[in-house]
Amino acid sequence: MPAKQQCRATIEVKVQLSEVENHINMLLEEMACHQRTASLPSKPHSTEAKVEEELQGLRVSISSPSATIGTMRDGLARLGDIYNCIGEIMSLPSSQVGLSLPQNKKMVEEELGRSLVLIDLCNSMQESLAGLKMSTQELQLVLKRGDAAVVQLKIESFIRLAKQAQKPFKKTISRTTSEGCRLVLLLTEAREVAICLLESTSQMLPKQFASSKGSKWSLVSKRIQKTKVVCKEEQLQALEQSMGGLENSAELLFRRLIQSRVSLLNILSS
Repeated sequence: MPAKQQCRATIEVKVQLSEVENHINMLLEEMACHQRTASLPSKPHSTEAKVEEELQGLRVSISSPSATIGTMRDGLARLGDIYNCIGEIMSLPSSQVGLSLPQNKKMVEEELGRSLVLIDLCNSMQESLAGLKMSTQELQLVLKRGDAAVVQLKIESFIRLAKQAQKPFKKTISRTTSEGCRLVLLLTEAREVAICLLESTSQMLPKQFASSKGSKWSLVSKRIQKTKVVCKEEQLQALEQSMGGLENSAELLFRRLIQSRVSLLNILSS
């Protein structure tokens, strides 16, 4: 190869290597920048605003006339995630300092007391849902035996259990504070949404069996029997799944509520 061509080829290789090296450096710089950004804690105020937005959206969802048991199940799960976000905010040093301030300490203590009421309500709902799921399983067994009278008794038992789930909410008082530490106000709002969600769920439970014409659970009069239940095994299985889904979502929320309370207690004792 002539000397000029060899020299030109060497220069081209060096240029290409230089371009590759520059490209690699740019990629490394971008990766380092991404890692630094990911390691930075999220801004408390922006996260709080996001939580407030989620709570408002959840409140609208559960108060909608078209809300269903599925809406409540998803709402309980969403609220559990919201409490998880609030827990992340509380873990920030700036939040812990703010909650520990003397002017905020009383608000935190009051919210701790009210959180016990919510935890009790959530626990009661869990127990009710477990009982309703078991009642549905028993109803499926009775249905297979074809005893309409016993089926009717089991349905009445389900409705009675469902109505009992409403009792804990009759003495519940929702209190809203309009001033004070923003994080405590966020906890207050989350608690009120949780109570509303649990109460709405309890009100829907008895309606899973309806006696109106055209409903999926219809009571048909007979000459020999006063009433006879007309329903499908698939529908009972779907109802059992609904009760199980609600129970699981309520359990998730219950755990998040406990974690939130423990975090507040740790902040006060630090």
